[in-house]
Amino acid sequence: MDYKVLLILLPSLFILAESDIKQRPDKKVAKQTAAGVSTKSTTKKPKQDVIKHQSKAKPPTASVQRQTAASILSQVLQRGKFQQLGDTVTVKAGQTLDLRCKGTSVRWNYPHYLHEDDEGRLKIKHFGRYSQLILVNTTVADTGEFSCGGYQCTGERCQDGEEKTGKTYVFVTDPQELFVPTEDYYVIVQLRTRQPALLPCQVTDPLAKVTLHREFPPEQIAVDGVKISYDLKKGFIIYQPQPSLAGSLYCIAELGTLRQMSTKYMLIYVHYPSAPPKPTVEASLKSVRAGENFIVTCTVLGELEISVEFTWEYPGQQIGRPPYVRESTSQTRRGGQLMQESRSVLSIDEVRAVDDGTYTCTAQNLQGSTSVTTRVTVLPPAATARGRSQA
Repeated sequence: MDYKVLLILLPSLFILAESDIKQRPDKKVAKQTAAGVSTKSTTKKPKQDVIKHQSKAKPPTASVQRQTAASILSQVLQRGKFQQLGDTVTVKAGQTLDLRCKGTSVRWNYPHYLHEDDEGRLKIKHFGRYSQLILVNTTVADTGEFSCGGYQCTGERCQDGEEKTGKTYVFVTDPQELFVPTEDYYVIVQLRTRQPALLPCQVTDPLAKVTLHREFPPEQIAVDGVKISYDLKKGFIIYQPQPSLAGSLYCIAELGTLRQMSTKYMLIYVHYPSAPPKPTVEASLKSVRAGENFIVTCTVLGELEISVEFTWEYPGQQIGRPPYVRESTSQTRRGGQLMQESRSVLSIDEVRAVDDGTYTCTAQNLQGSTSVTTRVTVLPPAATARGRSQA
């Protein structure tokens, strides 16, 4: 019975198997095709993901490092909404500046003008994990750098010795004021040889265009970025002071239709020494008898047109012996180079026993002072010595 059933079903089984074999290649091709499309469409995405991942692993740039350093400092825009601060931030005059600094034992630094604020506009509050600086009714005079530093905490513990800082420069804008105000109509600035000079033409709006001008004769001074450059946060920086820049200068700021002039700066050129003086001192006599005279000479050999001041300390000052000092300046050539010789001569007349001791000369210029010493011994008078020999 079973064999008969098997014989009846065999032909139909062969037909099903044959049809299945015919269909399998098509399914396989479909799967390969589908797999091929999937691979083609997905092979690019993994590469892009890898590239993005690799780019994130690159060392941070200077700007990223600055943002990271300033990450502890943020601005409160409104209740519950904060903004991490970058290099600069701009607020309108009259608005409230609300800054928060993460950390414990936080210290704040802000423009010197605000240290003298007696109107109660500035308030600082310290909390467990952060500190808050609130400045109300801001004015253009508040423009400047705000910074903070504090120890960072992780969980319940603070990492001792690890202190982070954050800073930002705040521009307080006013449609009628382009320059940060000053109390003086004229500001004196020294132009020192080999030292940069600063003209603090600080603006209240980073979009303002600033130029430098001379009062007499009236002209605009070229700013090439090498000899002279402009920094929004500082003003004009003169890297190579020259006598030709001496005189009355001022800045012009322009924004839209508004054009304003800054405080005037009186530039005075000073031939500044490169180092403190190096004096030498010498007495005309190392040993002198009472009643005789001698001199002590202090000499400084240095740069031309450098003013040198001399001061003396000597034993006779104890009883009020008046100093007799002569000073002179001349030019001399040493090693083929023209130099200036400054000299101070201290005269001691009718020497007394009190004049015995150390003589100190101090020479000073704008860079500092240096002292040198020499010793003079006072012997008994010659007449006394002869009188003893005769006796």
